[in-house]
Amino acid sequence: MLARLSDIDRRAFREGARDYSPTLMAICSWGLVTGIAMSKSVLTLPQALAMSLLCYAGSSQLAVLPLLAAKLPIWTVLLTAAMVNTRFVIFSVGLAPHFSYLSMWRRVLLGYFNGDVIYLLFLKKNFANGYVPGKEAYFWGMAVASWLSWQVASIAGILLASLIPDTWGLALAGTLALLPIMVAAIATRSTLVAVCIAGIVALLAFDLPYRLGLPLAVIAAIIAGSAADLIAERADLRRIRNSAGDSQ
Repeated sequence: MLARLSDIDRRAFREGARDYSPTLMAICSWGLVTGIAMSKSVLTLPQALAMSLLCYAGSSQLAVLPLLAAKLPIWTVLLTAAMVNTRFVIFSVGLAPHFSYLSMWRRVLLGYFNGDVIYLLFLKKNFANGYVPGKEAYFWGMAVASWLSWQVASIAGILLASLIPDTWGLALAGTLALLPIMVAAIATRSTLVAVCIAGIVALLAFDLPYRLGLPLAVIAAIIAGSAADLIAERADLRRIRNSAGDSQ
């Protein structure tokens, strides 16, 4: 595949995979946990493998497993999965200016392979909107590394679930491994405000049905971050006006 790419795209692809590599431990931990959970649920082996390959969404997979075990109506399963994945609407809005020139099917494919960490690392590169040589290849470098590591870990969890004790605490290990990435992404005060508000709302709404706490936390974070940006802009504007008035 790399041989068919230009020199710029090959370098960008490798750079994307290299930038994503520090997160592999966390992704593999979560993939393993998800695979074990699917194997120990009501799913058969083929169903668990199909869910891993087709859904590729650890949070929603873990969220719907108890609903499937309880044999709740399918609409509750779909609603819960949709609530957990509402954050990808925000991700899509963020990526749209970068890949709007692509065909619909290529954009759909990008959407399938997108993920929380991929989106975060992609934004940190500060690419210009529209076509930029190597930009799509950089995204694919991260996406391929993420998908392969997730699927290997998830399928290993499905096949080896009986050999892995629950006391290993893999879910906690995955969470702790992701924390440095999240902290590094807090580059502005508005981002810090959004993270704090999201955490508070998520905790307060933890017991809501259908995982409604997650979309509420996302919405609260957007509102809080936007409000913080607006307050900062108004403060800067007042300082500029006061400085202009003093100079006169």
